[in-house]
Amino acid sequence: MLDKKIFEDNFEKFSEMKDNVKKDPYLLSFHIYPEAGWLNDPNGLCEYKGRYHIYYQYSPLDENKSDTCWGHVSTEDFLNYKREDIFIYPDFKLDKDGAYSGSAFIKDDKINFFYTGNVKHDGDYDFIKEGREHNTIRIVSDAYNDSEKILILDNDDYPKDMTKHVRDPKIYEKDGYYYMFIGARSIEYKGLVLVYRSKDLENFTYHMRIETDYDFGFMWECPDFFTIDSKDFLILCPQGVENETYRYQNIYQSGYFPIEIDLNEKTYKLGEFTELDYGFDFYAPQTFEDSNSRRILIAWMGMPDAIYTNPTVNYKWQHCLTIPRKLSVKNGKLCQNPISEMENLRKDHITLKSGENYEDFVFEALAKNIKYSFEINLRSDVSLSYNDGILVLDMGDSSFGRDIRQVKIDKINDIRIYSDKSALEIFVNEGEYVLTSRVYSENAGFYSEDLDFDLYTLNSIDFI
Repeated sequence: MLDKKIFEDNFEKFSEMKDNVKKDPYLLSFHIYPEAGWLNDPNGLCEYKGRYHIYYQYSPLDENKSDTCWGHVSTEDFLNYKREDIFIYPDFKLDKDGAYSGSAFIKDDKINFFYTGNVKHDGDYDFIKEGREHNTIRIVSDAYNDSEKILILDNDDYPKDMTKHVRDPKIYEKDGYYYMFIGARSIEYKGLVLVYRSKDLENFTYHMRIETDYDFGFMWECPDFFTIDSKDFLILCPQGVENETYRYQNIYQSGYFPIEIDLNEKTYKLGEFTELDYGFDFYAPQTFEDSNSRRILIAWMGMPDAIYTNPTVNYKWQHCLTIPRKLSVKNGKLCQNPISEMENLRKDHITLKSGENYEDFVFEALAKNIKYSFEINLRSDVSLSYNDGILVLDMGDSSFGRDIRQVKIDKINDIRIYSDKSALEIFVNEGEYVLTSRVYSENAGFYSEDLDFDLYTLNSIDFI
């Protein structure tokens, strides 16, 4: 259990860890990373009283994850960020083994936070079918103060055919009801989403479940349900989906179902599952709608249980978040593109002709009107190539276990690349396909014999 006193008693250790982080040559320039320690899932994303709040799973005293709390940064412009105090500590009997993932919902000028309180009982348990509590907990707050924790659902409230893996609540409002979507794993090891309903955000009752009529993983994590252009989408992270040559290449996946659903009648029809990202480091995406009616997505730039590693642990930190992405719909498909505020990071504009080299790690590069096959050196030992309808990301020799990714794309018209010191986010065909990966090359070298680029040097985001 980590509470505020334990953290304060270990502040000297935390300060030493922070000093180590600052020495890392792979420290990021324009991504959100932990001040020290370990970070993963974004949580509670929202805009409140003119300020954006980004919470995330956080272990501040351990770069390898120990007691999981909620870290917090805020910003007005996605350029200048404030590192806020830890928001939720696992200091309660119903979350003593971790304040796990959850979301935010604004109502009556307050933020309603819902999250999963993780509890592991002492004893010889498998922690799948027995020995575990996953408590759905609510906090009503002003974004900064961790107030009273209220139990909303516990193991007795979930269907009897569920394992003890029920987590990651997300709220959706429609026709006077609040619907809570929760990821789950059945005792038959089938992934699904449970849906609960409430009139007051306090008393929730079981309403329905959403699942496939075919095998599609043993657990569905991090569900997110929303509407764009009158079309409904269900984002989730299925675990246990069988790998294919051009799809499902990560150990766990992140993607979405287009869904036709009548929440009142409890009927639905799922479309085809589509991955949101084809890179090595993308998981637990969460979205929110801001005051400009944008649906913004942020994800963890990492992957649970992956065989590859991150050398940043040597400097007492690990993982980061993706840049914020605006979602749109094109031909029924979700597309992701960097929010417009990212353009405010631009500094110098360089017209980089084919055959010319750019020797730095931090930049934005755009190529348009692509008509043929191509190859791009993203680093001295990292390449992106396209030939015969296959896009290949080859991570080279310095990527700590990441190897090759292949994506089938009929035609490529444009590419937009955001490169940070140890991160790559590649947007293809105006965000129809995206590849996100951490990268740890010692030598820069952005270069292509085949394409011209508009390249922008980038300022760093500021943390205060």
